[in-house]
Amino acid sequence: MKRLTDTERDAALSSVPQWRYAPERGGLIHREFVFADFTQAFAFMTQVAFHAEKADHHPEWFNVYNKVSITLTTHDADGLSQRDIGLAHVIDTIANTWTRI
Repeated sequence: MKRLTDTERDAALSSVPQWRYAPERGGLIHREFVFADFTQAFAFMTQVAFHAEKADHHPEWFNVYNKVSITLTTHDADGLSQRDIGLAHVIDTIANTWTRI
């Protein structure tokens, strides 16, 4: 997996507008989600975990009660790759199935 060029990155980021790009560690994207309660947040994380495992691409995340914070980067590429963008799309789709506050 290769790191996205600046042009590729800009185009890819336009497809995941709710994710925030940060240049740290060669490039990463970050998004926070807020759910109705802990049960919804945990169920969301469980669904994401199944997809991440199947794709062999695992998010960095943090959960407190109803909030889930997710960071995506590709360590092997030393930055942002198409795998991150693809997983961001999957995560957004899963998040949209939950009633959030």
